[in-house]
Order: sequence, then C-alpha cells, then structure tokens
Amino acid sequence: MRGLCSTLFLLLVALMIVTTEAGKHKKEKGKRAKGKSDCTEWSYGDCMPNKGDCGPGLREGTCDDQTRKQKCKVPCNWKKQFGVDCKYKFDSWGECDATTHTKIRTGILLKVFHQAECQKTITVSKPCSTKSKSKGNKGKRRGN
Repeated sequence: MRGLCSTLFLLLVALMIVTTEAGKHKKEKGKRAKGKSDCTEWSYGDCMPNKGDCGPGLREGTCDDQTRKQKCKVPCNWKKQFGVDCKYKFDSWGECDATTHTKIRTGILLKVFHQAECQKTITVSKPCSTKSKSKGNKGKRRGN
C-alpha cells in the first residue's frame, strides 16, 4: 500500500511539473502570436487608402526586421494636402477678399504623428459664400 501511495504521489508531482512547463510555453507562444515585440523604434510610412485617394486604409511600420500594419484614415477634404499626420489649430476665417472672392485662415502646427514632415504654419482658403446670412430672422417665422 505504501508503495502504491508513493508511486501515485510521484506521478502527481510529475504531472504538475509537465503542466506548468506546458503553460509557460503556451504563454510565450501566445505573446509572439499577438505581435508583441521588444522593438521600441517603430518607423511608419504614409497612410495608404484602401480605395481611391482618401478614406480608411493601412500604414506599414518597420522595426529592425519586423513589419506590422496599422489602420488609418486619409481625410477626403482639403486637409489631405497638408498631410494626414499633421494636426493644426486654425484661426477664424478672415473677411472675404472682394477681388478674389475667397477668404483665408492660418493654422499653427499642434501635433505630428509617425515622424511626418509638417509645415509649422499653413494658410488655407475657400470661396466666399454667395448667400447673405441674415442674423436677425433666425428661428422666426414670416407672417407672425
């Protein structure tokens, strides 16, 4: 009886050791599968839209011999000409220029993403509105 208990005890200890080692290997394997790495200096390229020249897309990142893709979005308006990864704070729109029928405003660089090359300040323009806005009649009905 004593020999049987000793044998069962040794089998139980061996089973625990094998299970523990298998769990360690599984955790290490799982970390690599999720894309975790020791790399800290990732360099990302431009955002490339999935279709056309704007909208959702992907950018590729590299570090040493590793690569990965990251979701991104290229704006479908005038902002794309200044770069997707350059964020600006803009002043209010200026008065309408009577000769060009445009108005302008200036933007100052706030933040740069993915080591992009951005201008410190930018100026944008847009056509003046052809409709005149009446501020006094907002929300009022005619005839009342």
